[in-house]
Amino acid sequence: MGKNVRNRFLMHAHLLALFTIVYNLAEGLISVWLGVADETLALFGFGVDSFIEVISAVGVWHLVRRIRANGGEARDEFEQRALKITGAAFYLLTAGLLLTAGMNLYQQHRPETTFWGIVISLISISFMWFLLHHKKKVGTALNSPAILADAACSRACLYLSLVLMISSVGYSLTGIASLDAIGALLIAWLAFKEGREAFDKAKGLSCSCCCGSSP
Repeated sequence: MGKNVRNRFLMHAHLLALFTIVYNLAEGLISVWLGVADETLALFGFGVDSFIEVISAVGVWHLVRRIRANGGEARDEFEQRALKITGAAFYLLTAGLLLTAGMNLYQQHRPETTFWGIVISLISISFMWFLLHHKKKVGTALNSPAILADAACSRACLYLSLVLMISSVGYSLTGIASLDAIGALLIAWLAFKEGREAFDKAKGLSCSCCCGSSP
């Protein structure tokens, strides 16, 4: 691959990372606010997850900047620390959603409405599909595990959006109170998986650093 072509792909990766940060911040703020207003746990959990994704996206953005500066996939303590913070935040979200969903199931709590959950999930599915497609394209072209891992993160967000849409549509059509809590439990399960993957990646970076420093 020529230098100009590589630089163009790196710029594309840089813009995708920035867009991911801005979009997830906006999505998180709107989802949390509407989730609280409508007493919709699935939408609230989805919004908190969006904030956590911002931490991961900042780590990728930082890494892309280092790739552009160093010409290779240099990894540092910043990325490892970002992964650990992301993993811990996902675990906290999992615990919070499990506890609250359990209480809502016991009390048969009903959301005011899940209309906004349907709207936000449809918007998110569109954007996550767009990001997944382009991140995979750029990551494959650059042979970059980091960017491909970020694409996998967008795929996880796509799954979360599908869960939110299904639970929101289900409640809207049937009025079954437990569907919102069940959607939150599924989001908690996906958040737990993302947290475990973040810690596994951080551990892998630590091992790589140790191996790289060996004589």
